[in-house]
Amino acid sequence: MSRFPMPAQTRRAFLASAAASTAGAVLPVLWRSPVHAAAPHEVQLRVAPGRTRLMPEPSGEIAAWCYGGTVPGPEIRVRQSERLRVVVENGLAEETTVHWHGVRVPHAMDGVPHLTQKPIGAGERFVYEFDAVDAGTFWYHPHQRSFEQVERGLYGPLIIEEREPAHVDRDVTWMLDDWRLTKSGAISEDFGNRHDIHHNGRVGNTVTINGRVPDTFAVRAGERIRLRLINAANARIFSPDFTDLQPIVIALDGQPVAPYPPDGGLVVLGPAMRADLILDMTGKPGRRVSIFDRFYEGLEYKLVDIAYSDTPLREGAPDWPLALPANPLLEPDLETASRNEVVFTGGMMGQMVAQGMGEIMGPGAPGGMTRDMNSMMGGGMMQMMNSSTAWFINGIAADQARHDMKPALTLARNKSHVIAMTNATAWHHPIHLHGHSFRVISRNGQPTRHREWQDTVLVSPREKVEIAFVADNPGDWMFHCHILEHQAGGMMAVFRVA
Repeated sequence: MSRFPMPAQTRRAFLASAAASTAGAVLPVLWRSPVHAAAPHEVQLRVAPGRTRLMPEPSGEIAAWCYGGTVPGPEIRVRQSERLRVVVENGLAEETTVHWHGVRVPHAMDGVPHLTQKPIGAGERFVYEFDAVDAGTFWYHPHQRSFEQVERGLYGPLIIEEREPAHVDRDVTWMLDDWRLTKSGAISEDFGNRHDIHHNGRVGNTVTINGRVPDTFAVRAGERIRLRLINAANARIFSPDFTDLQPIVIALDGQPVAPYPPDGGLVVLGPAMRADLILDMTGKPGRRVSIFDRFYEGLEYKLVDIAYSDTPLREGAPDWPLALPANPLLEPDLETASRNEVVFTGGMMGQMVAQGMGEIMGPGAPGGMTRDMNSMMGGGMMQMMNSSTAWFINGIAADQARHDMKPALTLARNKSHVIAMTNATAWHHPIHLHGHSFRVISRNGQPTRHREWQDTVLVSPREKVEIAFVADNPGDWMFHCHILEHQAGGMMAVFRVA
């Protein structure tokens, strides 16, 4: 289980959350479709400036950007195999899009500006329509200037329910986020600054659950809860410690896994990642149990308190099945799969890491990596530090302003592919592939224990991770770091499936 020291600059900014509203507050449900709807069900989703209250009264509301007038945006719930139509109206003074993170949508519905659609202009509308192919926990957010738009509050949960959901007493969604607030309590306007781009991204100083600084989450002894965790932060990695509650992981990034307890009770979620947990409330009535976040070494903090009511629901945990039905994913054939190498470089201290990984940066490295690293170790490093370009995939930094990104890889459609990703940087990178889910098959040459399906995988510094999947969704797909400042600084590429 990786633990990562926070840079000194962000240590001072870090704020462990104080008392506030109930963490288990129910997110507003925009639409829940009937089980057997024959036609698409339409959702109206307006994107506009608004106000939200992060802190309890007497703290006031602050300016934010909202989906449907709230932060997070309304929870959309559908059943697997149903069709969803979302009419997005842009009430902002700038362009936006909506990306359905982790959902295997058709290319034209993926919400990536200039790659899958023209951005939605101010005052314009766009209709997204797709089938809910996979059951699971997903979310939606903009892909236009996402380092600012997401940070201002534009995100919301999309829950696709199984045809036969797991038997629980409550199904609860927690969207985890952090905010960089000024002394006056407003959102800091220093979006996309060079320090954040070159380091760990925009780590905030105020942590929220469902848009509120958390205090307590009310439960009853004997209750079984399905807890859906979504990391909506720009850069913060969460690792809540549920040790006393003995959580069981039943899905990652929306895809079912054989139920298992996480190592040490810690659930590690990089930005954009999700986990579905089964939590049996085994404490005594009237008791309080604290959940701490323990990812950043030396900066552990209390995330929320679990508060048991005085009246138990039942004696002991229920004996109900935990496993979820599999989604319709094609199993990759590792014997026939193509082999592809991707190397991430750049960022602060990148030169030091690259020098220590000389073997990776040798003559056989992909994409001209040796030339790229030699450039950065010379005068190119100073040039990089004086611009917004900081990160490279196979030696190339994406320029989002040009809108003409050429595919870094072309993958044969309906064939199996293995992507070996090497993180030759000093920072973690949650790597997200659009349009597909993949199996995580190895880390540093060792097979993974669960061979989990994911759409976003957290790659540690100096780590090599292999993923495998069948490229069955045609089109040009984004492949990028979901630390949104890293994406803005160049860590983004295009995979073509044809």
